Amino acid sequence: MDITLHVDGEARTLSVDPRTTVLDALREQLGVTSPKKGCDHGQCGACTCIVDGRRATTCLSLAVACDGATITTAAGLAAAGELHPLGQAFIDHDAFQCGYCTPGQICSAAGMLDEARAGSPSHATEDLTAATVLDADEIRERMSGNLCRCGAYVNIVAAIGSVAP
Repeated sequence: MDITLHVDGEARTLSVDPRTTVLDALREQLGVTSPKKGCDHGQCGACTCIVDGRRATTCLSLAVACDGATITTAAGLAAAGELHPLGQAFIDHDAFQCGYCTPGQICSAAGMLDEARAGSPSHATEDLTAATVLDADEIRERMSGNLCRCGAYVNIVAAIGSVAP
């Protein structure tokens, strides 16, 4: 099937098998290597991108179902050659070791911060106003779908907290 994905601001048309995931289309057909293949079961978050304004595990999303979607990777969060504030915060807070999970962590954090600004509650709280106050516990809850095998969680939470509302 022929589909179009708007990846990091550029429309990309490609032919895919109906079973192709967004992650495989990005990496194998378009050469976009920012999202990583971790568990391939939607449990680690290494493949997280922002799809039509919401964070999504691209290893579970079918490319044909995302025809016409806007997909932002961690690389696409940068503007005019400048790192996204989260990217800079990850560097400033030494929030990575091997770096494999970092693009997914950054995309998930960007999506999570947008959700919090919009007043979306986390699973741990139902109070919309309290959900916008992002203390370390709230950040950990909202980022629980992103794993770091190196264990850099303390620094990841600190990095996100430094740019959180």
